Amino acid sequence: MRLSRHVTLLVVVMAFAAIVTAATLIKVPSIQAQGSSDDHSDSRIDRGFDIAPVPLNLEGKNRALVGLGSYLVNAVAACNDCHDAGPQTQYEPGGNPFFGQRKKINPATYLGGGQDFGPLLPTPGSPHIVSRNLTPDKTGLPEGGRPFSEFLQIMRTGVDLDHVHPACSSAVTTNCLPPPFDGHLLQIMPWPTFQTLNEHDIRAIYEYLSAIPCIEGPPPPSLLHNDCQ
Repeated sequence: MRLSRHVTLLVVVMAFAAIVTAATLIKVPSIQAQGSSDDHSDSRIDRGFDIAPVPLNLEGKNRALVGLGSYLVNAVAACNDCHDAGPQTQYEPGGNPFFGQRKKINPATYLGGGQDFGPLLPTPGSPHIVSRNLTPDKTGLPEGGRPFSEFLQIMRTGVDLDHVHPACSSAVTTNCLPPPFDGHLLQIMPWPTFQTLNEHDIRAIYEYLSAIPCIEGPPPPSLLHNDCQ
């Protein structure tokens, strides 16, 4: 009789433990899913489309990457703060938030480059650092037709593939950068921060820049010029 009661109690305890374990296994994936990177990415994608200040060409593009790229470009990296023509034209008339107005980005200069940060050094002949045009040209590739492999290289290493301001030497004495500056690298651009992004995020930025409108910029041979058609 006593043995029977022990067996019955053991069965009840084991059954209760099985129920608790099953309930835990059911709840854990739900908790993990709520905090998963996929859900977080989805919210950033939606937000990215909400805040994009220009119409986007999604033809042939990965929509999720474009949305995420918009979020990174506009809400995180603030790329347009440097890659427009300057604070005077960054916002449309009546849309300057620093004047207490509702923000309205000027699409005519958005990421078209041309902001002059002045000479890098306070010495005669020091080259001016001017932001580049990040918009796509007629090829549909950003930064005037830059393939992703080069874009990734720039973001990872800061290399200036246009060689705008080479290192000064006995043969190069103008428009060059003296030591300790490295003329092979982009100056002012915060690539040491961007290089820590994972490749997926860099790809998203590239995809977004492929989707924004082309800005022609000044006529050739300016580095800021794009052939839009």
